Amino acid sequence: MNKIDKLLEELCPKGVNFVKLGEVCDINRGIRVVKKDLHKTGLFPVYQNSMIPLGFYNKSNYLAGTTFVISAGSAGEVGYSDVDFWAADDCLCITCPDYICNKFVYYNLINKQHLLKSRVRKASVPRLSRSAVENFEIPLPPIEVQNEIVGILDRFADLAASLQAELQARIQQYEYYRNKLLSFNEIGGGYARRDMDEDE
Repeated sequence: MNKIDKLLEELCPKGVNFVKLGEVCDINRGIRVVKKDLHKTGLFPVYQNSMIPLGFYNKSNYLAGTTFVISAGSAGEVGYSDVDFWAADDCLCITCPDYICNKFVYYNLINKQHLLKSRVRKASVPRLSRSAVENFEIPLPPIEVQNEIVGILDRFADLAASLQAELQARIQQYEYYRNKLLSFNEIGGGYARRDMDEDE
């Protein structure tokens, strides 16, 4: 029996309840900022209608460790910020009470992101209503179990990121040597392979 199973058996022997996010968390729309007030760099990224910051602002309206859902544009995308940030009006930010780990909410939303996206209204600008996020159901085990699950998933996420970086480095190395090995120079009507160390 692993640690999570032991915790579940000890802390919730009758099982885990499912709750609607809006019943246990505050879900609020961000505040619009004027694009001319944004900068290309700065302390506080501004999230509006995608996971790519719109720019940077001189103050924040949400703390690091907050989960948010994009409600227009890239509607249904789920984000989690490790730094304080400014949420603009197309962000639905989720504030949790002490007995709910915000990142546990994030992982649940990511796991069922297809359900969120299935509730996006297709129009000239795709939109996701706040009620769709408020009615999203998540399991709610004790905070000790939530933290244990988040710790495991964080470790896997870090491992996946390092493997992706290693894979990208190997792809670049492969492309470099492929181009070197298949580069030939014309010499006296024929071709000779270019020395691999020629321009290193």
